Formats: sequence, structure tokens, C-alpha cells
Amino acid sequence: MPISIDPQHDISDYSSDLSSLSPSPQLCPLSPSSDLDTSLRLPDVAQNPTTSKNGPPLAKRRRRAEPKPRTTMHLNLTPSAVEDQSSQLELLLRTLRKKQKIVVIAGAGISVSAGIPDFRSSHGLFTTLKKDHKLKTSGKQLFDASVYRDQSLTSSFHDMVRSLSNMASVAQPTAFHHLLARLAKDGRLMRLYTQNVDGIDTSLPPLATEIPLAVKAPWPRTIQLHGGLEKMVCQKCRHTADFEPHLFDGPDPPLCPECVDMDAARTTGGQRSHGVGKLRPRIVLYNEHNPDEEAIGSVVTADLRTRPDALIVVGTSLKIPGVRRIVKEMTRVVRGRRDGITMWINHDNVPVGKDFESCWDLVIKGDCDEVARHAGVKAWNDDAVHDCSPDEVASAKENRIVSVVVPPGQTPKKEQSYANTGVLTPASSQDEDSIDYDKALLADTKPLTDSSDNRVLSVAIPLGKPRKPKQTKKPTARKAPAKTKKVEDRTQRINDQFKVSKTAAKSTVTSKKPGRPSVADTAKAVQSKSSSTESKNTLMFPNLGNSSTPSQRVSIDMLVNPTEP
Repeated sequence: MPISIDPQHDISDYSSDLSSLSPSPQLCPLSPSSDLDTSLRLPDVAQNPTTSKNGPPLAKRRRRAEPKPRTTMHLNLTPSAVEDQSSQLELLLRTLRKKQKIVVIAGAGISVSAGIPDFRSSHGLFTTLKKDHKLKTSGKQLFDASVYRDQSLTSSFHDMVRSLSNMASVAQPTAFHHLLARLAKDGRLMRLYTQNVDGIDTSLPPLATEIPLAVKAPWPRTIQLHGGLEKMVCQKCRHTADFEPHLFDGPDPPLCPECVDMDAARTTGGQRSHGVGKLRPRIVLYNEHNPDEEAIGSVVTADLRTRPDALIVVGTSLKIPGVRRIVKEMTRVVRGRRDGITMWINHDNVPVGKDFESCWDLVIKGDCDEVARHAGVKAWNDDAVHDCSPDEVASAKENRIVSVVVPPGQTPKKEQSYANTGVLTPASSQDEDSIDYDKALLADTKPLTDSSDNRVLSVAIPLGKPRKPKQTKKPTARKAPAKTKKVEDRTQRINDQFKVSKTAAKSTVTSKKPGRPSVADTAKAVQSKSSSTESKNTLMFPNLGNSSTPSQRVSIDMLVNPTEP
């Protein structure tokens, strides 16, 4: 049945707010002059997104280049590999030779070639310990903190740590250990996080560590995540000493000597005994607290902030949750850099799980010592310079690779040249004498020549443009200050009052400064002036003409002509 719509009826009464803003054109055709059309017109801001309604134009969004998709490359270093792997090898060598902030997380696999077995392989400790000690479960039981609850397990644990310590004491660092030490000595290994307890890596001076680990910086180059067999610790007083394997024999742990001395001193003094602690190897077992946990967290946080440019995970299966979490955070930070490289080196495949999906740039299957051989890095203590063989010289000429290595301590010293290099500090007053002195220095300078073929090696350094001598200005006489009109009127008025004649003035002024006048000369001068000045001064000073004493006349004459003494 067709539906009829009243054109005078508002359809918005039957529709929602959204439908009233955008009605269907079939039901409600609109004209440009209708009121609804005016309300539906878009504002200028919507039509032009670069303009603001009540402010300046909006800033354009900067286009950011999307990061290139990362791919995982695989490198097979086993003898069965036959495919071309030049690009993978180039990436490996570039990482080991060029990166400046490398972080390595190593497991027991890097010590297998040194004679230390790993844990989880078919020939690992978990398999062999089960057979040797007739354990009901895996050999992992000897690495659990519950071994101290049973005397038989404690005895087996002591036998195991004593055997591992003896093997580690005679083991030699592998090629990969020397690679890590060389990177550390060159300052390109930022941190080594090791899970090994054999202490082979920390026996190399560039990879030395600190026990116990400090909470605050600075930290050592190597961080032991699970401790090491090179130290033993008291469970009571936390006293740390070098590990002594012969003390760990049988089910009873050895007593702490520090606690024994302290207890003896308290007992002798009549105080109550606090007990004696027992020693144990300073390694972290399963289901127990790590004493360096807080310090390790501080180191990891600081390294993540530094943003390493390469991460190498080698010889570990990442079964420990704490180590797995460290690797996860490191891969995220390293791959956040455009030039960051993450590598996995192991005989086993990469760990599975969502945490490690597409987080490796290079996956290397093979022995870690083979990686060190491909890198071609010398041992950390091998700084000697060897003579090249004729074959090496010929190959270098063919490849046009020439390098000069100067042994340390044999660098030839440059001969100090005392040739004149110009006047460094000019004289304070540049007159003709100083300019002549500069020319003389230039004349004395000789070019340096080679005694073999008399070739000029260097020439004298010019002095530059000579400075002009300072021109001293001639002193000029100071001009008398101009007299104001008021001063001129005053002078004219005084002259009119006294009216001194030119003849009298000339008679009193001499070219040279006269000496002190005698009484006779003064009397003569007064008599000669009296005839000319008496008549004129009587008008101004009526009593002047009646003065008969010479002293009065002399004083008045000096008042009239101040220049006369």
C-alpha cells in the first residue's frame, strides 16, 4: 500500500536528530531558498580545513615518512650451508665493526667450547646430573633453593659446584670471549649481561665486574644476572670472600669465619651469642631472592635510556622470565632506531611467542666462535705489530688496500721548528723603529729544506700588512673662551671710569718680567705718573689728589693697571 505524505507535515517529528540533519532527497526534496537548506549548509571551516573560525589559519600537518618494513635475514654458519649469504655476512660484519653502543645478553652456550657444559642441551647439566647423582627428576633440582632442606641434595649440590669450579679454573676464554673483550677495550661494548656462573668472561680485565653490584652508577662493563662461582657469601652476615672449593665437601656447609670470631668475642665478654652463619656459593638458585635485583634493575633502566644501537642475544634459550623480559625491552628500544640491529646467535631456533614476533634483524644459526672468526677481530691483549708476508703484500696491492700501523710508544716525534712565524704581539707604539724590526725578522727567516734533494718544505709565514704608525697630533693652544656681552659691558665701564692713557700703560709694561722694584724706582715712577693721572682721577676719587704719601699712590696705581707687579 503506497504511503502518502502530507507536504505540510514536519517529518522531523518521526525521525531522529541525525535523520533531521541529513534527510533523504527522495522524501524531502529541498530548494535553495528553503529554511532547511540554509541550516544544512556547511560552515567555512568544514569546507576549508586550513582556516579557523575565530583565529589564525590552522597549521598544516607535517607528513611523516613511514618507517621501512623490517625483514628478518637468516645466516647459516654450519658446514652444510651452500647458498649465497654475502648480504647477511656484510650485515654481521658491519654490526660488529661499526656499531658504537652494543649490548650483549649471553648464556651458557658461549662457554661450551671452553669445556663448560650448558644446561638444557642433550649433553647439558640437567641431563648428566640426573644420571650422576641418581635424581628422581631433572638435574634442575640441584639448582633449586630447596637443596638446603635435604642433606643428600646438599651433598650433591656441593659436589656439583666443586666440579664446576675446578673446570672453570682450567678453562681458557674462547674466541667469542676475546671478541667481547676487544669490543669492551675499544669502548664499543656498552654492557654484557651474562647468565654464566663459570666466571670465564669476568676473568678478562676488559670484562671485569664488581661483587656486590652497586645500586647507583658507575657500573662495571659486565653484569652477572645469576652470580658466579668465584665468590662465596655468608647467609647471616653477608660476608663475601673468594670461593674455596675444598670447603664444600659433604652435606654440612662450612661455617663463616667472620661470624665465628664475632661470636667468640661476644662470649668472652659475657654477652649473649648471636649464632654463626654458614657459607654458600654466591650464585642465584631457582625460587630464591637475587641479592643484586635492585642494582640490575637500575642498570637495565639506564641502558634503555641510552638507546643502544645493536643487541646480540647469544647462547641462551631465554627460559628465565627475568632475562626474557630484559631481551624484550632491549629489542623494542633497539628496533626503535632506524639504524638499530638485533641479532640472534644460537644452534636452536628463535623463541616462540607473541613477545618475539618479528623482532630480529639477523638470525644466525651456528657456533658463536665461528661468528668471531668471521669478524676477524684480534684478541684483546694482542696489540703487537706483525710483519706482512709476501702473499699478504701481493694481495694488498691487487686489492689496493694499504694501511700503515704504528706501534704504540714508537710514534716519531715531530721536530720542533724555531723558524720565525711573525710578530705575534706587536709593539704598543708602531713607529719607524718597530717597522724596521719586523722587516729584519722577515729577512732573517729562511725556508726549510730537505737535506736529501734540497726541496723546499715550508716557507716563512708573512707578517701581514704592517700597521701604520700612530700620528701624534700637535698640541694646539687653547682658545680663550668668548666673552659674553655682560662681561664686555663691565670691562668697558671700568675703562671709562679710570681712563688710563696709552702712554702711561706703555711705560708700566715691559717685555721681560722685571725684578722687585727698589724704593727709589718706585718713587720715581709715582712722580712721573702723578702729573697725568692726578687730574683725571680726582673726578672719581676727590681725596686722591690730596694724598701726599707715596704708599697711597703706589697702591692706587696697581689697582688701575693689574698687570704691573
